[in-house]
Amino acid sequence: MTRILKPPARYDGLADWYDEQNAAAADANRSPLMDLLGQGVGLCLDLGCGTGQNLQTLRATGRTVIGLEYSADQLRLARPRTACGEALVQADAATLPFADEVFTTVAVLWLSTDVDDFTSVLREAARVLRPGGVLAYYGAHPCFNGPHTEARDDGRRIIHPTYRTAGPHPPAPWWGKDGIRQRLGMRHLPLADLLNSLTAAGLSITQAAEPRNDPVPWVLALRAEKRPQNA
Repeated sequence: MTRILKPPARYDGLADWYDEQNAAAADANRSPLMDLLGQGVGLCLDLGCGTGQNLQTLRATGRTVIGLEYSADQLRLARPRTACGEALVQADAATLPFADEVFTTVAVLWLSTDVDDFTSVLREAARVLRPGGVLAYYGAHPCFNGPHTEARDDGRRIIHPTYRTAGPHPPAPWWGKDGIRQRLGMRHLPLADLLNSLTAAGLSITQAAEPRNDPVPWVLALRAEKRPQNA
């Protein structure tokens, strides 16, 4: 019998560093993420929950959170951040270990630049979402935040012609010296591919926002609902 080896988790060995580096960003995203989701009930899947920095935010909307993460190192830090009745699951976001239509909400937060096939991830997210349920995408703005983007000290950003290259990008001089891009690499999902992936998964976008006060937005937020099968 052939044994299929799973690729190593990219964040294993970096969880403590990442948790410290991302703390301020998680705080800045808390209010706009709650505005995007609004109050709700039922089970909420935090898809790619990382070290659990968003668990409290999702919980504050009234939902019961189930966190899913591929990296055991990240789950180690997420575990103390869970509450009674919540759970953490180690699994691949493109092959979810859940039955169909069990979640009222799926939160896809800062995941599009980390996974190899975001379309497959969204299909799985839609599969486990109930008809009429909410999927919240909150993450890198495809136009202004990615491996093709060079940030300048004066607030300007230069968009390099590699914007249309989907998938992993080789390191570029404008990535800097010691950040998330340098340590983990970065994948890119052009805006059209992101929108088409949502609709292909049977989701209808009901709200879009470019949150926070950055003159050029870093973040894109989308709220979508799963269409009933007969719609």
